Amino acid sequence: MAGRKRSIRFKIFAILLVPLTALVVIWGFAAKLTIEQGQQLLRIQKVYDNIVYPVSEAINELQSERFVSVSYLAWRTSTLRTDLQVQRRKTDATAVLLTRLSEQARDETPPAMWDRVQDLIRQMDRLDVLRGQVDDQRLTRLDVIEEYSSVVETAHQVYDRLMISPDIDIIEQTKALILITRSRELVSQQSALVLGAQASGRMTQDERDAFSGMVGKRRLLYQLGTSQLDAGLLKQYGTLNSTPIYTSFVSLEDDVIARVRPGQPLPPEAIAWPTTAQALTRQLTETTNVAADATAARAVPLAQSVLWDIGIVGGLGLAAVLATAFISFRFARTVTGELSVLHRAAADLAGRRLPDLVRRLRRGEDVDVAAETPPMAQASGTVEIENVGRAFTSVQHTAIEAAVGQAELRKGVNKVFLNLARRSQSLLQRQLGMLDGLEKEITDPDLLERLFGVDHLTTRMRRHAEGLIILSGAVPGRGWRNPVRLYDVARAATEEVEDYLRVDVNMPHGYSLAGSSVTDVVHLLAELIENATVFSPPQTRVQVRGEMVARGFAIEVEDRGLGIPPEELAHLNARLADPPEFDLADSDRLGLFVVGLLARRHNIRVSLRTSPYGGTSAVLLLPQEIVVENETREPAVERLAQPEASPPALALTPPIGGGAQDSLPRRVRQANLAPQLKEERSDLFSSFQAGWQRAQEDS
Repeated sequence: MAGRKRSIRFKIFAILLVPLTALVVIWGFAAKLTIEQGQQLLRIQKVYDNIVYPVSEAINELQSERFVSVSYLAWRTSTLRTDLQVQRRKTDATAVLLTRLSEQARDETPPAMWDRVQDLIRQMDRLDVLRGQVDDQRLTRLDVIEEYSSVVETAHQVYDRLMISPDIDIIEQTKALILITRSRELVSQQSALVLGAQASGRMTQDERDAFSGMVGKRRLLYQLGTSQLDAGLLKQYGTLNSTPIYTSFVSLEDDVIARVRPGQPLPPEAIAWPTTAQALTRQLTETTNVAADATAARAVPLAQSVLWDIGIVGGLGLAAVLATAFISFRFARTVTGELSVLHRAAADLAGRRLPDLVRRLRRGEDVDVAAETPPMAQASGTVEIENVGRAFTSVQHTAIEAAVGQAELRKGVNKVFLNLARRSQSLLQRQLGMLDGLEKEITDPDLLERLFGVDHLTTRMRRHAEGLIILSGAVPGRGWRNPVRLYDVARAATEEVEDYLRVDVNMPHGYSLAGSSVTDVVHLLAELIENATVFSPPQTRVQVRGEMVARGFAIEVEDRGLGIPPEELAHLNARLADPPEFDLADSDRLGLFVVGLLARRHNIRVSLRTSPYGGTSAVLLLPQEIVVENETREPAVERLAQPEASPPALALTPPIGGGAQDSLPRRVRQANLAPQLKEERSDLFSSFQAGWQRAQEDS
């Protein structure tokens, strides 16, 4: 069988067919016998032990208490009083026992039968009221008999809801015995009634009518019960009917009905009533118990049959289950092993090989697609699993080809970005040179102001071009060999922002930045400062502060804007700490992405936080490796721009002469600029002359 390849559908069908057949056929039959009949037998046995037997005891004690109560009302002797107290305690103990045992069989008892049991318990709990009336002689003998009989009737109604076997014949015989038991209750009622009449020597009209009704009802119930018995059980009652006790009792019934008159003395024959009635009651009880035992014995073969069925079906079912488990395990282990091999190969592709391949492609390495896509399909006994393996091999080949294609496309896009950015940078550099030459030749203040505006705009355009170079992964062409003062770095970054007049720079002069990091830090700061000016009201100031800290040099850019929600702030900080791969679709975050790339390039930590003024503060922590302490510290801390002051890149000379034109300030170009920045930024600083001239003219 191992050499033959089977489809997975065939194997699944084979796995399911055996347990399904075994469970449906064998266990279906077993469930019907064991669950329905077995549980029913257990339920019947529990109901009999916890309901039927305690109710039978309760009936006996209630009958005894009724007899003693009537005797006490009739004779009222101290001995009968003592007997009555003893009997009442027996009755109460029976009620307690019934309450406790019935609770244990509540789930197994049919609802109708349970309701009758609870009615009986409630009536027995209220017997104290009836007993008080007996003690106070507020009831007649007939009333007492009727009250106790109503409680006994409720107990007999419990039997009416009894189901002792699913066999119809046994059910019919049980109902017949219940009718005979009811007739025995009427014998007890008759005995109590006649006993009370013997005390006074005569019967009232009501007592005689009640006695006649009891006789008729007893004979009817007895006749109905015995008529429904089968030949075996009927024979026992036929024997009872021919005994002298039964014939004497029937004769006494006839004599009382025929000869007793209301208010007249009882006939002499009534004296023998208690003895005859007790004897008949005892004989009826014995005969009924024998018949009940015989009926119960008929249920034993049924129970044994069910037990045999349980054993046979259980054994066959166990064998079928074991066979099913063995076959299922064998097929399942084979299929699971094949699928596990395929799963491990796919997981290795998704979790290790593809991510490693993508990292190599990002580093610019060349990748051989054929070498990176070994076959994933292996020899298997299942056709579909081999097909899935081939499909996975095709998928990994396609995925690696797509990754390589995306890498090549990204390289091409980066090259396009880099080419366009370099061209734009070159043209803008030439434009700045031309603007610088024009600024030297033009003396008209208005025209010079407009020319400075173009100069400033061109500088900002050059920064955006450098941003494209950074996004492409290259390094801008500008750079410095020697360190540059951090104050000049911050000032140069501010000069690349459109709304530079709103920016205040507070930076110590005693520290410089390594020349290799100047260009990127200027760009990084310019992006943050421009972001601060754009997202804050035009009448507010933007503060740029710096100081030396334990782990480097900290620069803070703070605005007075509306701030950023906490969720967005956390998201931005996460992107700054670990910049993701650049997504062409995420064009709204170009400046933030550039900041993250530049910070990672120089190991600079950038974080955003909420300003105490409600705006946002961007904090840069420059590592100590790129910060240089100057040999001679300059004592002052300067402000870059005041609302009516000149740009910091301008050095002013005293006025020459006394004319109104001679009083205009003259710019000494690049006088305050660091030597390393003079050649590169000379074209930018001239753009601020117009602002200074306007400030002086307004003055």
